[in-house]
Amino acid sequence: QVQLVESGGGLVQAGGSLRLSCADSKRTFSDNVMGWFRQAPGKEREFVAAIRWSDAVSYTADSAKGRFTISRDIVKDTVYLQMNSLKPEDTAVYYCAGGGALSRAESLYDYWGQGTQVTVSS
Repeated sequence: QVQLVESGGGLVQAGGSLRLSCADSKRTFSDNVMGWFRQAPGKEREFVAAIRWSDAVSYTADSAKGRFTISRDIVKDTVYLQMNSLKPEDTAVYYCAGGGALSRAESLYDYWGQGTQVTVSS
């Protein structure tokens, strides 16, 4: 049963922007945090950003600071990743995940979406 549904990926030129969305259809109070991760071809999955549902405190990876912004809409149970000034090295499958702690550690996230492809052309 699908819980997380990502959308918003696509092909964009370098310098462009995309906004990813992740709708959580079964959010519970135990799911305190939503995070975004990405996996480029031939590389390990890496943390991008995370946000706490209760107070919107966020944590962003150094590689994304200043260009990516994570936000959440409590009414819609949706988390967003606004990505600006995109670079070819941002090309990856982007995954959202739900967990209990504001962390970059994958092991602390309990459930994951299927991923959405982001391709940045030079």
